[in-house]
Amino acid sequence: MKLPFGKSSNHTTQAGVRKWMYIVALVGVPLASFFLVFQPQNREIERAKTEIQLKRTMLDKVREETARSADLKRSNEKIGEAIKSIEARLPSDKEMDLVLRDVAEIASRCGLKLPIFKRGEKPLPAGQALEQPLEVQITGDFDGFYKFLLELENLPRIVRIPDLKLSRADEGDGHMQADMTLSVYYLGGSEGGAK
Repeated sequence: MKLPFGKSSNHTTQAGVRKWMYIVALVGVPLASFFLVFQPQNREIERAKTEIQLKRTMLDKVREETARSADLKRSNEKIGEAIKSIEARLPSDKEMDLVLRDVAEIASRCGLKLPIFKRGEKPLPAGQALEQPLEVQITGDFDGFYKFLLELENLPRIVRIPDLKLSRADEGDGHMQADMTLSVYYLGGSEGGAK
């Protein structure tokens, strides 16, 4: 059969098949590209994003730990300095007599008398140091006793009063008697630690 305009049906069929092939190719290539190229690449991209996020989280934790480590180092240095400062205030056992002499001089300057001033039997362990308790009885004017306490507080050595009993003295108004335990801390032995 002859078609108008001089074309044959065989040619029309071939043209129709070619058009369909072009359409299938135009639609098939992108679909094939999507399933064979883009979809696997998208999965790889998602996997890479997940891995990057995990590594960022780990990096943030490492940064936090590093900052905390630096803070701990600074804290340790401050604590070390504080320990050295406290140890500097602890006399050695050889310097204990000087500390006792200082206490007696302070009492004398404040117009007080020391009828009893004796060491306790045995030093007590106090961490790296030793604590020497002293039995002390002080008599005199209350104002002088107050000055004594203020000067005792300003001693460069560590001294504390764990036990104190005040009573009125028979000498008159304003006179008192203080019975107390005075503890002086010091480094024992030549190695500087408690025995």
